[in-house]
Amino acid sequence: MTVATVPGAIIRAADLPFRSLGGCEVATAVGPGLGARIVRLDVLRVPAGAQWRPEDSRDEENVVVIFDGQGSATSGTEHAEVGRASAVYAPTGDPYTLSAQDSGGLTAYVWRSRLLDGRRRGPHPRRFSTLWNEETQLRGFGGTGEVAASDRTATMNFLFWPGTGTPQLCLHCGVMSPGEYFNVHVHPESEEAFIVIEGNGQLFLNDRWYDAAPGDVLYAAPGVPHGTRHNGEDPAGPRFATCGGPTPFDPMLYRRAGVSPEVK
Repeated sequence: MTVATVPGAIIRAADLPFRSLGGCEVATAVGPGLGARIVRLDVLRVPAGAQWRPEDSRDEENVVVIFDGQGSATSGTEHAEVGRASAVYAPTGDPYTLSAQDSGGLTAYVWRSRLLDGRRRGPHPRRFSTLWNEETQLRGFGGTGEVAASDRTATMNFLFWPGTGTPQLCLHCGVMSPGEYFNVHVHPESEEAFIVIEGNGQLFLNDRWYDAAPGDVLYAAPGVPHGTRHNGEDPAGPRFATCGGPTPFDPMLYRRAGVSPEVK
């Protein structure tokens, strides 16, 4: 197991330090400052009527999740209208853009990674999805044994993963009703970065639970236990949802779901 020199962090949305770049505002939530070597997670604010066109995106895989607002996106030569919970994938070699509507701005979270040696993009990757896409799911996940598991398990949607042609980044969405868990687990070789997309709940990092709200970020270095739970007590209460994933993707999750971890 890889030993983490920096265990990880909970980064509050209200504490993100934004800077001006290309007519937009950008904050780095996860990057070298936290010890991350493989993945970077940026938060992007695109003003009304403006466009984000990063200059260096061709050298990376990029996964984009729209947190707030509406507009449009391109990935390579493909185009789609986007809104809250839309997801965009741009494989290495292809640029992406985000454009906000004239009537309001757009906020997005962007996962970035350069491919490690031996990883190659799939021939026909999926480029657009939504966090609520239920076509491929992991259910009944019992964790990896570091903490006693709950049998009230959440559902995880796989949006971008090897089965859709992504060789390193992935995007999953865990959807929790009150009382449900995505049980504590570790990724021996992967850095984990995910965000709260909806609702209030708790994030587990290393040895304890932390309250979390929309926009908050969890970063866990390789080998560091982490998980999520909806600690609400009202069975009819609103759901709690997180999204992100380990980088590079962890084959264990796909095997637990009964699907192949091979890149298509």
